[in-house]
Amino acid sequence: MTAYEIGLILSAVLVVLVVIGVRVAFAAALIGFVGLVWIFSQRMGFERGFDVAMSMAGSVPHSKATGYTLSLIPTFILIGYLAYYAGLTAYLFEAAKRWLGWMPGGLGIATVFATAGFAAVSGASVATSAVFARIAIPEMQKLGYDNRFAAGVVAASGTLASLIPPSAILVIYAIIVETSVGQLLLAGFIPGLYSAVLYGGLVIILAKINPKLGPPVGGFTWRERFESLPGAMPILFVVGIIIYCIYFGWGTPTEAGALGAFVVLLMALWKGMRWGQLKDALIESAKLTVMIFTIIWGVLIYVRFLGFADLPGAFADFIAGLDQSPMLTLLLILCAYAILGMFMDAIGMLLLTLPVVFPAVIALNGGEGVSVADSAFGMTSTECAIWFGIIVVKMAELCLITPPIGLNCFVVAGVRPDISVQDVFRGVAPFFVADAVTIAGLIAFPGIVLFLPRLLLGG
Repeated sequence: MTAYEIGLILSAVLVVLVVIGVRVAFAAALIGFVGLVWIFSQRMGFERGFDVAMSMAGSVPHSKATGYTLSLIPTFILIGYLAYYAGLTAYLFEAAKRWLGWMPGGLGIATVFATAGFAAVSGASVATSAVFARIAIPEMQKLGYDNRFAAGVVAASGTLASLIPPSAILVIYAIIVETSVGQLLLAGFIPGLYSAVLYGGLVIILAKINPKLGPPVGGFTWRERFESLPGAMPILFVVGIIIYCIYFGWGTPTEAGALGAFVVLLMALWKGMRWGQLKDALIESAKLTVMIFTIIWGVLIYVRFLGFADLPGAFADFIAGLDQSPMLTLLLILCAYAILGMFMDAIGMLLLTLPVVFPAVIALNGGEGVSVADSAFGMTSTECAIWFGIIVVKMAELCLITPPIGLNCFVVAGVRPDISVQDVFRGVAPFFVADAVTIAGLIAFPGIVLFLPRLLLGG
């Protein structure tokens, strides 16, 4: 049996394992190890093949996970938890409420933009949803907001943390496809803001159609609005530090994350953070970091197996050889992601598919080193890697709110026991329209994604 056939068989087994509920990290590690043993045993006998596979399975994850780039993830996660436990997110929501609450569905709009602001210092969508389920939903309930509407706004807005840097998923994407972390993080800012604006517009439309969903909040004077700004400034200051470090080359993204975490820690201590709150922030950051690293370790073993099975190259050749428009093929790939997202978590889905799908997308564009004039999508291969990364991460956001797995929806329902997970899924349904418009805009106008990276490159 050829290595390619072994790759097909075991990849199908992996899909079955994930569908029946086996954790992605363990399923990928198991399949990857079995595949390596199988391939090497055919070449050099079982005993020698087993030893080689064991050595590779142990060394590959360690070498990647201890790399400098991956250390960015825990610092970004720590920023978010420190900001929450220090109470900085409550100040941010209060400022958004006073400035935006007067519009139809005002608290919903305030939640969207406060969440976007918090997403700019937090790398985890689940943590963002949990934070604002505690802060925003009680405020909306006091004013008579519909429970489904309130929960849907929080669950959908939480996905912005996947796109707006610092984002753990963007960093993972950059590591897997070996593209610039700094350029990818910069590329996420404008699409993230674009997505937040569409969410806010959708909230206004829904509240206009049915005013009972969310009444406006009035009564704030200009003085009260300006008084709310100092409390929100710490988070905005940290966002500025991260952007400045990455864009102007003052530091690497990892150094920017570390500096941001240090600044938030100082601000949290100045705000009166207690030891117990600091301890909780550190523990929660460690838990989420270990979960992400475990997935990466397991999937990296599977990725190495895919390389020996030559599945990525074969799939890229197949996609590039299709007798149809490259854009149509790309849309079909994105539709497959939408379906796959119904059954897998975002990080696991990207880690398992990118080693095969990414080379195919680059091949669709014209291959490595293609010029803008000769490319299918009107961009270089480097720009294509960044553009596709933002689009596929936006698709991954759908995983967080898509039934039956939608993790953000389960988190919101878990934090708010008075709202069932079914109601959360119903409340989040209209936001699929906004996400579809966002993705269509990113595909039709690549400049939305590539504007800041091109400025960084001076092009």
